[in-house]
Amino acid sequence: MRRTKIVATLGPATSNESAMRELLAAGVNVVRVNFSHGTSDDHRASVATVRKIAEEQGAVVGILGDLQGPKIRVSNFLEGSVQLKKGQTFTLDIDHDDEAGTNEVVGCVYRELPDDLQIGSVLVLDDGRIVLEVTGLNGGKIKTTVVVGGKLSNRKGINLRGGGLSAPAITDKDREDLKVAAELDIDYLGVSFPRDAADIHHARKLLLEAGCDAAIVAKIERAEAVEAIDEILEATDVIMVARGDLGVEIGDPQLPAVQKSLINKARSANKVVITATQMMESMVTSPIPTRAEVFDVANAVLDGTDAVMLSAETAVGAYPERAVTAMSRICEEAEKEPKVMESAHRLHSEFAAIDESIAMATMYTANHLDVKAIGALTETGSTALWMSRISSGIPIYAVTTNPATQTRVTLYRGVYPVPFEKRLESSYEANQAVVEMLVGQQKVDDGDLVIITKGDMFGVASGTNSMKIVRVGDWTEEQ
Repeated sequence: MRRTKIVATLGPATSNESAMRELLAAGVNVVRVNFSHGTSDDHRASVATVRKIAEEQGAVVGILGDLQGPKIRVSNFLEGSVQLKKGQTFTLDIDHDDEAGTNEVVGCVYRELPDDLQIGSVLVLDDGRIVLEVTGLNGGKIKTTVVVGGKLSNRKGINLRGGGLSAPAITDKDREDLKVAAELDIDYLGVSFPRDAADIHHARKLLLEAGCDAAIVAKIERAEAVEAIDEILEATDVIMVARGDLGVEIGDPQLPAVQKSLINKARSANKVVITATQMMESMVTSPIPTRAEVFDVANAVLDGTDAVMLSAETAVGAYPERAVTAMSRICEEAEKEPKVMESAHRLHSEFAAIDESIAMATMYTANHLDVKAIGALTETGSTALWMSRISSGIPIYAVTTNPATQTRVTLYRGVYPVPFEKRLESSYEANQAVVEMLVGQQKVDDGDLVIITKGDMFGVASGTNSMKIVRVGDWTEEQ
């Protein structure tokens, strides 16, 4: 069973029911609804279709709603694009006609940009394809020299090398999209371009006010966010290593080390981490990935990421289902490496809560005993999350009556949701019900060892206080 989860972005290539059905059948765990594109009605229809298909397939699929965030872009050109040459002068002018850009000057939709710059600042446009050095500032005019030239077309993004843009993480558009996300009762909300913990707290406050308690995904794409990662991890539930804008801001050579550090920090903080951007980019037009992409996905798995994400590959690509299938196979092979099943996580730590202690004890026992499965009776999914921070090849089944928890755990590495409706009256009955369910789903056989965690008070959050080792088929009234 693949432990690493796959997030797939919906878009024109996967907007119809047939394509969505193929995605889910290929093994997608979480679908991403990108609020940067499409209308609110488009998103409502997509989410409804995904949930309908998941129910038909007997699958549990999470929904990630991804806010656009501040998009700092050039305006439009008279001819749609221009060709910039190295060494030439090029001006960004916030007061220039938004539809009349030329080879010499273009407008900018972010009016505060001049205030964030100084002489010598380096602007990176179109995901790093164009590089400009600021040589003069005069009111709303930003005079630059082209350092790296090339074709620049309408509405391409602008980043500041090293970070420092003051644009707020939550825009007016995001506020409206956030209300739609709450209406759709999504499981995860992606916050784009957060600078610090305050941006995360602000997004969570707005979401709760809208009537939704979805988990927050902090997308790490600003240089400032890397510097503030410890406080962001305290504030968020999940981080996403969003390598596109992040690479532009800190420089691509720094990305590999930063990615590894972010994954490690997230796991150490008992938070979930997604690795994203261009993981299988060639499969937008090719039916197979490049060798470099295979290594990229595998290395993220070896580093301990909870999930890997497909963006354009499934949103606008020609082979969305093949991209998911290829990514799934790469993850499965990488997970066979012995190092993926070893862990010293929190081996010498003290625990602050009983349920957290039970989770750690369970994983230590499971990794040192011939245990085939772990059944975690859980209300919020916290016990399963803590368990999933420990590297292991043993599947963790989050057995829960809470629908929100069932979809929430779809992003946790090595955790599989098991919907449960039976009312339990005793510890013995709980043990028997979990094991019978695992046997019925052909997860375990007679003679296998299973660890079951639960609380004395069923259905109570943070109540897990016991760990039981049972052998399938050996039942007595004393268990």
